Amino acid sequence: MESEGKVVYDNVEHPRHYNQGDVECIDAIKSAVATLSGYEGYLIGSAIKYLWRWKIKNGKEDLLKARWYLDKLINDSEKG
Repeated sequence: MESEGKVVYDNVEHPRHYNQGDVECIDAIKSAVATLSGYEGYLIGSAIKYLWRWKIKNGKEDLLKARWYLDKLINDSEKG
């Protein structure tokens, strides 16, 4: 959302922690999971979400959450 060339953040529609640089997190996730199955896409999308925002929102906690989703994906992929 822009107002006179300035980005206006909104915690619901345009949260700061998901809007960094030129790409919004939700758009990056959409592209990243486009060819994945529902469950795999969910795991990858969740990991991306936490990696995207970690420095702005919850720091190490978000990194640990991202790792949890990646570990789940790795463990499930090893099971077949």
